[in-house]
Amino acid sequence: MPEGHVVHHQARLLGRAFSRRPVEVDSPQGRFAEGAARVTGHVVRRVEAHGKHLFIAFDNDLWIHVHLGLFGKWRMGRGEPPPVVGQVRLRLASATAHAELRGPTVCEVLSSDEKRAAVRRIGPDPIRKDADPERARERVVRSSAPIGSLLMDQEVFAGVGNIYRAEVLFRHGINPHRLGSAISAEEFDALWADLVALMVKGTKRGRIDTVRDEHLPEAMGRAPREDRHGGEVYVYRRDGRACYVCGTVIRLADLQGRKLYWCPTCQPD
Repeated sequence: MPEGHVVHHQARLLGRAFSRRPVEVDSPQGRFAEGAARVTGHVVRRVEAHGKHLFIAFDNDLWIHVHLGLFGKWRMGRGEPPPVVGQVRLRLASATAHAELRGPTVCEVLSSDEKRAAVRRIGPDPIRKDADPERARERVVRSSAPIGSLLMDQEVFAGVGNIYRAEVLFRHGINPHRLGSAISAEEFDALWADLVALMVKGTKRGRIDTVRDEHLPEAMGRAPREDRHGGEVYVYRRDGRACYVCGTVIRLADLQGRKLYWCPTCQPD
C-alpha cells in the first residue's frame, strides 16, 4: 500500500494536469459509472491528499474520493487517453491530459459535507501544513497500545506506513513495542518533527530516504540499497543484516499482521 508521500505526489500531478479545466469522467469498467456521471464535464477546482486518501474537487461541490488500498494504481499521460486495457475503474480526460485508475479500495463521489466528515475520521497528516499534532499526541499518551501500532493507525498518524514507522522509530532510538503512554512529550515532538521532514522530502523526491549523511553508501564505503521501494533506509527489509550504526543484526517480528523491523541495540526495550 502506498505511503502518504506517494499519494501527495499523485495529488500534485493530478492537480497540475486537470485543475481549472473541464474534465470528462467515465468508468470503462462500469463499477463507477453512476459516480462518473455526476461529475463529468465539470471543472476540477483542486486535488488534495489527506494521508492515504485523495480527493478531487469539482465546481458543482462534489468530490471524488480515492483510497488506493493494496492494489490501486494511477496511470497518467498527456493527450487523449489510449484504448482501454484491463479493468479501468475511473478515467479522467481533458484536452491535454488523461489519467486512469485501476483496482482502488475506495472510489466514490462525496458531497462537501460527506468529504468533511471523511477528513475528520483521518488523523493529522505530517505532510499537510494545517495538520494538528496535538490530536495525535492526545491519542498516543492515553494509549496502552505499542507505539509501533499507533504509528500505523491512520486515525492517529495519517499517511505513515510500514517504512516510515520502522525508520522514524530507529532514528529516535525508540523500541516499537514501547507503549504509547510511555512516550514522553519530548520524544513525541521529535518523532512528529522528523516525520514532517522525512515525509515532505519523500513527496518531493518520490522515494523514501531516511539515512543520515554519515551512513550513506559513499560515506561508509558500502553498496547502495537495492530494493523496489528505492531510497536508503536503516532497518526496513534489512532483517538479518548488520545495523549501520552499531553492527547488531536487525530483527524482524510480526505486529498486528505487519512486518516490524528494529535494532535491539539502538532501540532497547
